[in-house]
Amino acid sequence: MMNVNIRIKLSVMMFLEFFIWGSWFVTLGTFLFNNLKATGSETAAVFSTQSWGAIIAPFIIGLIADRFFNAEKILGILHLIGAVLMYQMYQATEVSVFYPYVLAYMILFMPTLALVNSVSFNQMKDAEKEFANIRFWGTFGWIVAGLFISYLFLWDSADGQKAGLLKNTFLMAGIASLVLGLFSFALPKTPPKVVKGEKVKLSDVLGLDALRMLKDKNFAIFFVSAILICIPLAFYYQNANLFLSSIGVAGPTGKMAIGQVSEALFLLMIPVFFTKFGFKKTILVGMLAWAVRYALFAYGNAGELSFMLIIGIALHGVCYDFFFVSGQIYTNSRAGEKYKSAAQGLITLATYGVGMLIGFEVAGLITDSYKLANGTVDWKMVWIIPAGIALVVFLLFSVFFTDKNKEADVNQLNNA
Repeated sequence: MMNVNIRIKLSVMMFLEFFIWGSWFVTLGTFLFNNLKATGSETAAVFSTQSWGAIIAPFIIGLIADRFFNAEKILGILHLIGAVLMYQMYQATEVSVFYPYVLAYMILFMPTLALVNSVSFNQMKDAEKEFANIRFWGTFGWIVAGLFISYLFLWDSADGQKAGLLKNTFLMAGIASLVLGLFSFALPKTPPKVVKGEKVKLSDVLGLDALRMLKDKNFAIFFVSAILICIPLAFYYQNANLFLSSIGVAGPTGKMAIGQVSEALFLLMIPVFFTKFGFKKTILVGMLAWAVRYALFAYGNAGELSFMLIIGIALHGVCYDFFFVSGQIYTNSRAGEKYKSAAQGLITLATYGVGMLIGFEVAGLITDSYKLANGTVDWKMVWIIPAGIALVVFLLFSVFFTDKNKEADVNQLNNA
């Protein structure tokens, strides 16, 4: 077991990493709409920077971080530059000015998600038992950021939005980024993984060696489904906070933190559900939850039906964990020892890269299509469409995927 000092440092690192992300990303859609008067397509372009960051991140990690520099030093440098970029985003008054800074920021931030894991794993003798306790502080950091925005600073209140106070989220994220950037140099040393002189293939970095897994019909169906289900996922990231704010829900960012609490709780349920029902039923529940959640958003309101919105937010744990976490377990079980890392890299590239890129574009087009003459949005239709997409993916997966290796998947979970 690691000593208390290192445990505290890693926990603070995780807290700040996700506090930074939660400080601005949740309210980004609302900020763009209210402060910068962005269209749906412009908002989609800004959110797509996350996908470009996810696509470019493996190059930064595989070709630079793993070969030449200590992970904690790169983490520090990236967050210090990130603090400067956050300040530039705070000052921006037009989308055209804002976009280059957010693109640069996401290209630098997405690799830090892998770096904080590398720093953590390097200090652990039994990662399966120790990592969850460290990673919990990341989820907690995201929740705290949301609570600060809604209930401490009131930046997302009706008055706060009218006064343009949502831009302060970038200032808060920038300060936290500066703190983490400096703090990173005090983290435990995490030297490069690759020995100097050892060649690194591009196929290793991008996980392309795992493409041969697509010869397995079931894995190919899962792979395509994973990309498609990211389309409705993008609607949530891009529109949920703006939707809740627009219809008059009080403290929308704080209420959305219920989703992170749900994510942490349902993570504990996956082993039980997976063992009893297998991969196919688990992932189908996750897919169906997306359709149900968006139907609740479509027909709920800020008044007597506000409970429908809360249930929709609380379903985040089922939506995310039952699909993505169980999908990672399934991928791990199918890959075999040789391609485990490559397979996980490929799935990440497919979902957060390609899938979300398509999803943000679709979400932007749909939002623009249902924008009314008075400047408001027909939110009912905006949510019914991704609900329909999720339902179609659910039906296709249920028909074409066969759960022929349930026992192997359960054994994989039990050994994880």
